[in-house]
Amino acid sequence: MTADIRTDAPVRTEPATTRRPTPRRVPRPGRFGVHIFLMGVSLAFLAPLLLAVYASLRPYEETAQHGYFSFPRHLSFDYYRRAYTESGMGKYFTNTLLIAVPGVLVTLFLASFVAFAVSRLKLRGGLVLLMFFTAGNLLPQQVIVTPLYVLFNKIPLPWWMSDSLTMYDSYWAVIIVNVGFQLGFCVFVLANFMRTLPQEILEAAVVDGAGVWTQFWRITLPLCRPALAALGTLEFTWIYNDFLWALIFISNPDKLPVTSSLNNLRGQFFTDYNLLAAGSVLVALPTILVFLLLQRHFIAGLTLGSTKG
Repeated sequence: MTADIRTDAPVRTEPATTRRPTPRRVPRPGRFGVHIFLMGVSLAFLAPLLLAVYASLRPYEETAQHGYFSFPRHLSFDYYRRAYTESGMGKYFTNTLLIAVPGVLVTLFLASFVAFAVSRLKLRGGLVLLMFFTAGNLLPQQVIVTPLYVLFNKIPLPWWMSDSLTMYDSYWAVIIVNVGFQLGFCVFVLANFMRTLPQEILEAAVVDGAGVWTQFWRITLPLCRPALAALGTLEFTWIYNDFLWALIFISNPDKLPVTSSLNNLRGQFFTDYNLLAAGSVLVALPTILVFLLLQRHFIAGLTLGSTKG
C-alpha cells in the first residue's frame, strides 16, 4: 500500500528580506575642528625640523641673498658630507652610544625591580617609596651640580674604568647621573602599568610553586614589554640629547657626546648656518630611527589600558 502524495499543495515561500542600505556616516563638524587643531600642532612641532632640512640642502650664498623662505635654485647633499667629516661626528656618535645604551638598560632594569616590589608585592611602605621616587623628578638638576662635581673627583676608579682614576672625566659619571634622574619617572610609569595586570596570573603562579624571581622575570616582565618599549624610546631620546652632564663631568674633548660635535661647525668669526643645520639633522637621525623602529610598541605602551574589553 503506497501513500498518496499530493502535489497540488501550496508551497509556502518566505518573503525575501530586502537588505537595507548602510546609512552613510556624516562627520560631525566638531571632528573637523579637532583634526585641524591636531594638524596645526603637528606642523608647529615639525616646522623647525623641516626648515633645518630645507636650509641644509641650499648653499649659504643663496639663502643670504634671497632669504631662507625663498624658492630654491640649487639643492645638494654636500653640506651633509661636510658636516659629518669636518665635525668628526663618527667618533662622537660612538661616545653617545657608550652613554645612552647602558644608561637606558640600567634604568629600565632597576626601575622594573622597584616597580614590581611596589605594585605586585605586599611591601610595607610601598606607597611612600613610590612617592619618594616620584618626588625625585621635581628636584632641579642644577642644584646638585657642584656637590656631584666635588664627589666624583673624590671617588676612585681602577685604570681600566677611567683614565683619570676617578669618577670625574669618565662615562660612568654621566651614566650614573642620567640613571639617577630618570629612575623616578620609569618607576612611576611601570608601577602604574603593573597594577593593571590581572592579579590572578600571579596567584596561579604561586599555586604552581613559582618564587618571587619567577613571578618577576618570567611572568610580569614579559607582560610589560609595551611599557618597556615606550619607556626605552623616551629614555634613549632624553639621554641621547643631554648635553649638560657631559659638559660638566667630562673634560676630555674626545669623550664628549655627539651634541657637542655641532660646536666644531661654528667658526670664530663666521658661522655657516646651513652647514650647522645639516649637522643638526644628522644628530637627530638616530632618535628618529629608534622611534620608527619601536613605533608600534611605543604606541601600544601609551594606549594600553586606555580602553576596557
